[in-house]
Amino acid sequence: MTGLTRRQLLLATCAAAGTLATPWLSRRVLAASKPVVAALFCGHIDDNGFMQAGYQGFKKAMDQLALSGHYKDQVANETQAQIAALRELATHYKPDLLIAHGGQNTDAALAVAKEFPDIRLVITQGAVTASNLSSYDVRQEESAWLAGAYAALMTKTGVVAHQSGIRVPPGLRARASYAAGVKHANPEVKLLTNFSGNQDDIELAARVTHAQAKAGADIIYTMLNKGRSGTTQACRELGIKQIGNVIDWVAREPDVFIGSAWADVGIGVFQACKDLSENKFESGKIFKVGLQQPDAVRLIMAPDTPDVVRQRIAALQQDILSGKIEVEAEFNGPEFQI
Repeated sequence: MTGLTRRQLLLATCAAAGTLATPWLSRRVLAASKPVVAALFCGHIDDNGFMQAGYQGFKKAMDQLALSGHYKDQVANETQAQIAALRELATHYKPDLLIAHGGQNTDAALAVAKEFPDIRLVITQGAVTASNLSSYDVRQEESAWLAGAYAALMTKTGVVAHQSGIRVPPGLRARASYAAGVKHANPEVKLLTNFSGNQDDIELAARVTHAQAKAGADIIYTMLNKGRSGTTQACRELGIKQIGNVIDWVAREPDVFIGSAWADVGIGVFQACKDLSENKFESGKIFKVGLQQPDAVRLIMAPDTPDVVRQRIAALQQDILSGKIEVEAEFNGPEFQI
């Protein structure tokens, strides 16, 4: 394809089969001088969770900024598959910026950054750098800490739970923070924490929920993607409550959700694109956003939350912001098995 013009190459690429998506190609053809961004979303961009939030940040950037965008989704959460997907995006589009959404891509992003030293890379919810790689990290562990405190203050049984799927660094940090929040608010509350191994298995999530409820949990904090619907339906059947993450689940399903640890992880994607478009992007840096930016990170509570609980949560948030409380990143307690 060495004889093809850049325009012809783009059109040929668009026609290729596969899960590569190029919804903004027409802009690229019409304005070839625009910087090119390519993004990888390992899961489903309609999962009502982490991947969808990242995709929405990407779409917002393409809609609002002078950029051309391409993406690939539905890639397995396995390092070699991620490397192959990132390599495909890098080779097809030769982007000015390549984004890997989610800390599960850490090893793959580091490998591809070394393989393509002339391409700038970003990993969202990451904590690694290289000469051409930066991390944009929305500190979801801060809202997770508040969610733990909230669960401990709201439980009636004295037992609360946590559910997630794969053990990626952001999820592990958020679990540790949730556990720390529970303990800080009420050391007598028991925590059941489980990583099932799958973010999208609806039936598996329902089984975990039934097991945790049987063990006494009346509030479950979930960090799942498509699997969350299994937990939600099981909670509805069992008459127990849930705290969500990433988006406002209280508004979406108020009969089940009493809270949501809002963490707009799409902001990391958008900000990286914005920095590129404004010629402010820096490689080798870690950029963090937390509770100090409430449009990115905050705890959402149900309207009927008692005032005394709201006041306690507000005070704890101020303690985090002032540095009086340090949000923990490691958990050494027991795991709940089904």
